[in-house]
Amino acid sequence: MTWTDLQTALAADGYVASDDLSVALHLALTLGRPLLLEGAAGVGKTQLAASLAAQQDTKLIRLQCYEGLDAAQAIYEWNYQRQLLTIRAAAEDGETGKSVEDRIFSREFLLERPLLAAITQDSPPVLLIDEIDRADEEFEAYLLEILSEFQITIPELGTVAATTNPIVILTSNGTRDLSDALRRRCLYSYVDYPDRQTELAILHARCAGIEKRLGAQIVGFVQKLREEELEKVPGVAEMLDFAAAVMGLGIADLTSDPSVLKHTLSTLLKTQSDRAHITPEVAARIAGRAA
Repeated sequence: MTWTDLQTALAADGYVASDDLSVALHLALTLGRPLLLEGAAGVGKTQLAASLAAQQDTKLIRLQCYEGLDAAQAIYEWNYQRQLLTIRAAAEDGETGKSVEDRIFSREFLLERPLLAAITQDSPPVLLIDEIDRADEEFEAYLLEILSEFQITIPELGTVAATTNPIVILTSNGTRDLSDALRRRCLYSYVDYPDRQTELAILHARCAGIEKRLGAQIVGFVQKLREEELEKVPGVAEMLDFAAAVMGLGIADLTSDPSVLKHTLSTLLKTQSDRAHITPEVAARIAGRAA
């Protein structure tokens, strides 16, 4: 499969990828390397992993990163309650010592979290490590063994090697810089806000029944809105929510009723200061420019 074939296959699933992103993804698949995607929130980084899993007909395993994330939540932990019950039952039967220890520290009592689950699948899944920049810097060290060797060391069991190597996609919103060691192990692509034609293609792929003129107004309105001084710039996901709201309210023209247009802005503006900044008059002006 060439990168253009991959781009076409993703488009068939409703994901419109740029040439640069399609080439980067194709290289990641070909070389078996993780792909790091950076860009603002809402530009489609997470959705790419979901669309790729659908295109590859494989499982999507997602690890949502956050501050304080550690190995117990990301890699594995022991089923302590079950271990305790087993110890009590063994003691009642007069069983003690190494045989009990060997039993409670076996794979039967191991709870697989996303990173371990990703390397123990029968067929390669898509492993999405979402918003890696939200995790602590120390957590990146946990990833290095997995991303370089696709294996995990469990002290009680030894090294667990990958059954199949997962397709790894990492996303970052740029809230902090990532380590050089992590970047070296990944291919890289920056996902920017789409241009007008690309965003129109996304809209028509996701909202197939939308009228052409209204679709052009919606995309034009959102792209003009992004030029305003906003705390939270609306992404592609918000654009699609806005389109659904407009269609749901039966709006055929964004310039027809400013009061109704105002009610749809909750899909695009997510802070009080942004709502205060984009008054009904400003929204009407932007809609007029987008028409």
